Amino acid sequence: MSYAMRKRVLVTGGAGFLGSHLCERLLANGHDVLCVDNFFTGTKDNIAHLLANPYFELLRHDVTFPLYLEVDEIYNLACPASPIHYQFDPVQTTKTSVHGAINMLGLAKRVKAKILQASTSEVYGDPSVHPQPEHYWGNVNPIGQRACYDEGKRCAETLFFDYRRQHGLIVKVARIFNTYGPRMHPNDGRVVSNFIMQALENRPITLYGEGTQTRSFCYVNDLIDGLLRLMNSADELAGPVNLGNPWQCTMIELAQAILDLTGSRSALVHAPLPPDDPQQRRPDIALARERLDWEPRVPLHEGLQSTIAYFEQLLRRR
Repeated sequence: MSYAMRKRVLVTGGAGFLGSHLCERLLANGHDVLCVDNFFTGTKDNIAHLLANPYFELLRHDVTFPLYLEVDEIYNLACPASPIHYQFDPVQTTKTSVHGAINMLGLAKRVKAKILQASTSEVYGDPSVHPQPEHYWGNVNPIGQRACYDEGKRCAETLFFDYRRQHGLIVKVARIFNTYGPRMHPNDGRVVSNFIMQALENRPITLYGEGTQTRSFCYVNDLIDGLLRLMNSADELAGPVNLGNPWQCTMIELAQAILDLTGSRSALVHAPLPPDDPQQRRPDIALARERLDWEPRVPLHEGLQSTIAYFEQLLRRR
């Protein structure tokens, strides 16, 4: 890439699961990448292979504090995304979403950078509309255990659109549905990593409730492609745009697929449902198909194989 075309791109939460894959893809596309992370859930292992790249920089920083630098684009991914992590310090989780958004929007305003917010399907709460389109306002418990994440992300979206209306900022908001793949945290409490680790260690696989609740799983490479397409879309497309896999499966079906792929002897056991756990979560991606020419392409079976291989390697290193 020529110097004139190369962009200086800031990725907050860049050492996390999604952030590390995004940094990797941006470097492959020829850009300068500044990865910012406070390493609460991110890890240097995720970006160690990038440290020797002269176009990659790593900065330990918490986005609840201002950041002063010069960039062309900002991907704001900083926030713990699994219930175990975001419920560990719910006040800090809300601060990360809200103060982090304020600080990154302030930076974008100062340097006239384009900025993308990694929002979440959690803004839909326990939805009463299926699949969930972007115009659905959701069904969220504002005082529940998950609210620190749900409401924090909803407030961040509000800030992004207010900065757009009030200051003319070019913003993009992606609502990310369940994503999986290599570099997931092995102890993040999310269903794919939980099931794979339990299966590989021949421990009982924990199904919450009857296991009939459904989720839609998008492989990480597909999701990163969606984020890049949204950032590079026409300025008037601010979003929100759903990014996820419209194909859904039950938790029992997911568990059985992982048992088959790992050859595990794990038994299925049932536990009570966590509070406010959605029964269904499935994106309507008509907008992404129309405006981004995007839809997931990696089948669940293929994505699970890559993810299982990653966790097998992780266990061998341990």
